[in-house]
Amino acid sequence: MDYKNLTSKSKLPDVKTTIFTTVGNLAREHKAIDLSQGFPNFEADPNLLSLVNKAMCEGYNQYAPMPGYYGLREVISDKIESLHNHRYNPEKEITITVGATQAIFTAITAFVNEGDEVIVIKPAYDCYEPAIILNGGVPVYIQLDAPDYRIDWEVFKNKITAKTKMVILNTPHNPSGKILSLRDMEMLESILKPTDIILLSDEVYEHIIFDGETHYSASRFKDLANRSFICASFGKTFHVTGWKIGYCAGPTELMNEFRKVHQFAVFCVDHPIQRALTTYLKDSRHYLELNNFYQQKRDFFLDGIKDSRFKFTPSKGTYFQLLDYTDITIENDESLGKRLIIEHQLASIPISSFNVDNRNDHMLRFCFAKKQESLEKAVEILRSL
Repeated sequence: MDYKNLTSKSKLPDVKTTIFTTVGNLAREHKAIDLSQGFPNFEADPNLLSLVNKAMCEGYNQYAPMPGYYGLREVISDKIESLHNHRYNPEKEITITVGATQAIFTAITAFVNEGDEVIVIKPAYDCYEPAIILNGGVPVYIQLDAPDYRIDWEVFKNKITAKTKMVILNTPHNPSGKILSLRDMEMLESILKPTDIILLSDEVYEHIIFDGETHYSASRFKDLANRSFICASFGKTFHVTGWKIGYCAGPTELMNEFRKVHQFAVFCVDHPIQRALTTYLKDSRHYLELNNFYQQKRDFFLDGIKDSRFKFTPSKGTYFQLLDYTDITIENDESLGKRLIIEHQLASIPISSFNVDNRNDHMLRFCFAKKQESLEKAVEILRSL
């Protein structure tokens, strides 16, 4: 037998090792300060950890209900209603997922068929396109321009065709740190209103917003809410990315189809963590105070490099900051990123990895969700360049 024939018809022939794995491996090899991948290097709230342990000791160690523990879905519904004035039915319209990535994959799998077009706004997180392609869909790209990364809504409108099945939106935006304004969301609602297009709204950084700005969830807008999946992440919010737990909210008709896929992909999610989060979420300070927590880290990082040769626009959301290095070198971002790791022991992510055709914007992405000492060392290195 020629075993090569077993993989001769790969469904994802062009997928390579992700930039996160490549940079992470290189960072570990050179013992670099890792400001690349988006996870905190500090611990979660001991109270949350204690609640998980308590749930385990109380016997919540078997399967949770397929859509998630009802108490948690009810608290999520209350949270969304309080913040965005839209009520999701906890029984029918909220599902607990294995992180936002599973929610995104499940929504795409439930609705995208062979030949369907899905609009992807670039730079974009790298989990969207493989899910589209795996299901026979066709990514249709809108490339945003540095340094503003603003959506041209006329360009967006012209990308819509009779084959457009879905639009993927991400706000607050990874990697740019931008947030969509009220006008942006109203323009999106107006453009989609006469269509049957589904909106997949990736809102994993929903609680990390700076400078008094507002996160305009798709759930705030009646017509958008009626056609949208809202995907969110507890891992991002509570510094526990390794727990892989999030949720998806959407209207009953869409959620019915979502759950058909969900039940055979994962069936259910970690039970004791769901019980713990139910209690933890009832104190809204646990997520509403994140803005100040992360803004202090952003401000420390940016204040430290304000006299460096890097240029930047302060991030408005997420825990990422883009730095423009055009006053330092003209080399491409992957080359500079690699050199920073090997020569200076500092890891970041090149933005070309998120762009159409790896377009080079001369930008590197740094994660400031790190301990103070990590940020201090990173600042010292960046100031030396």
